[in-house]
Amino acid sequence: MSKKLYIIAGCNGAGKTTASFNILPSILDCKEFVNADEIARGLSPFQPEKVAFEAGRIMLHRIDELLETDKDFAFETTLATRSFRNTVLKAKERGYIITLIFFWLENQELAIERVKTRVSEGGHNIPEETIRRRYLAGLKNLFEIYIPICDTTLVFNNSDNNE
Repeated sequence: MSKKLYIIAGCNGAGKTTASFNILPSILDCKEFVNADEIARGLSPFQPEKVAFEAGRIMLHRIDELLETDKDFAFETTLATRSFRNTVLKAKERGYIITLIFFWLENQELAIERVKTRVSEGGHNIPEETIRRRYLAGLKNLFEIYIPICDTTLVFNNSDNNE
């Protein structure tokens, strides 16, 4: 049976985490989800932004553990950096089938509004300039780096809450 790696990607506010909790365990039968934001909330529930770097390190370590033990898993990213390129290539070398699921929003302003809504509901904040930078970088890296090295890429327009 093929080992599976799911990359859940999209800009901040695109609905990655919400979708992951809905589709990974029930539809894709993937029980292992590595998410730096969730790790940070576990480390510091009231100030997760203060432990973001540490949560990122823990996330990378957990991904390495899962790869080394040939477990099916998913992780979440904005794709704003090249940092997961080597992870994907390592997974391919180990025989993983890699599916990239990208949640797209039609513009940066919608991403900013979604993050504001999340904060008003008790979620974590991301500075506006970071959202803008990650939005553009994530789209660029999606096409230039990640689509060419993943086995399957699915892009969902998550701009409309009603669809």
